[in-house]
Amino acid sequence: MPKSRKAKTKSSGIPYAIIGSKSNNKERRNDLVAAGVGGKSSGTNLVAPNTGLGQHFLKNPAVVTAIVEKAGIKSTDVVLEIGPGTGNMTVPLLQKSRKVNAIEYDDRMTREVLKRVEGTSEEHKLTIIQGDAIKVAFPFFDVCVANVPYQISSALVFKLLSHRPMFRCAVMMFQEEFALRLSARPGEALYCRLSVNCQLLAKVDQLMKVGRNNFRPPPKVESRVVRIELRNPPPPVNFSEWDGMIRLLFNRKNKTLRSVLKTKSIIKILESNMKTHAALNNKMVDNDTKLVERIIDEVVDLDQFKDQRAGKLDLDDFLELLVQFNRRGIHFA
Repeated sequence: MPKSRKAKTKSSGIPYAIIGSKSNNKERRNDLVAAGVGGKSSGTNLVAPNTGLGQHFLKNPAVVTAIVEKAGIKSTDVVLEIGPGTGNMTVPLLQKSRKVNAIEYDDRMTREVLKRVEGTSEEHKLTIIQGDAIKVAFPFFDVCVANVPYQISSALVFKLLSHRPMFRCAVMMFQEEFALRLSARPGEALYCRLSVNCQLLAKVDQLMKVGRNNFRPPPKVESRVVRIELRNPPPPVNFSEWDGMIRLLFNRKNKTLRSVLKTKSIIKILESNMKTHAALNNKMVDNDTKLVERIIDEVVDLDQFKDQRAGKLDLDDFLELLVQFNRRGIHFA
C-alpha cells in the first residue's frame, strides 16, 4: 500500500491494498494520484507489501469509488472496515458515514491510516482496532466493507453470517473463484458447502469483476466484488446440525446420498449422535444395531432423494432431507 508521510488529504484505495517500494517515477505518480495526493511524489516513502498477508495495492481509483457507492452508506451509518491499509478506502468511508471502526492486523498500516486522518475533520470519526479480524470481537456496525485476503476469506464469511445484531450488508472483494462459490447454483462445478451455507443465511449478489492488472503488484488471479445481505428473519434451522449434514454430504458431492451416508465411519457418527440426543431427552434407544442403516435407506429411497447427489440438491431439498432424518431420530450434531 502507498505510504505517504505527508499526505493527510482525502484518498481512495482498498483494505489490505499495499504497494512495493520499488517503482519508476511514472508508476509512483500514478499510485499517489490514486491515493488522492495529486501526483506529488517528492519525498514520499511507500510501505513494502507483505504478500504473506495477501496485501496488494488497487491502482484504479474508479474501482474504489464504485465499491463505496455500491455499499450504499448513509450519513447515520457505522461502518466496519476490515483491513484499512493506509486509509485509501477509509477516508471516503469516513466522509459518507457517521463512524468507521477499522480492524487492522499490520501495525504499519495502523500508523499510516492514523496519520492519514490526523488533523482532518474525519479524525474523531475513526476508531482503529489492532488485531486479527477472525479473532477480535466485531463492534456494532451497519455496513461492512473489506478487500479480503484469500487465506481468511471463508472464516470471515462464516463469522459475518453468524454475527448479531444483524447488519444491513457487507460489500467485499474476494478472489474470483471464491466469490463465485458464494452464489454458485446446484449442478455447477463451484457449488459447494460454502455456497449452500451462505445462501441459506444470506442473499449474495455479484457486483463487479476487478481485473488483476488493477492491482500492483498484480495478484495471480482476478477478483470480484460481492454484496452479502443477511436473511431477516433467519431460517428456522439449527445451523450446527444443518452444517453437520452439509459437511458430510459435500465431502463427496458427486456420490449418491446413499453412498456417502452408508459408510462405516458415518454410520458410527450417526449412531453416537442418536444415543446422545436420546439421553438428553430421556428417551430409550432401540438396541437394533442396524437401525441407523435402515433409517438411511428409508430416507434416501424417498422419491425426491432416490439416486440424488448433494451437488444437485438445492436449499429446499437439503431442508427437507434434514427434516426427514430428524423425524426418525437421526441428527448430525
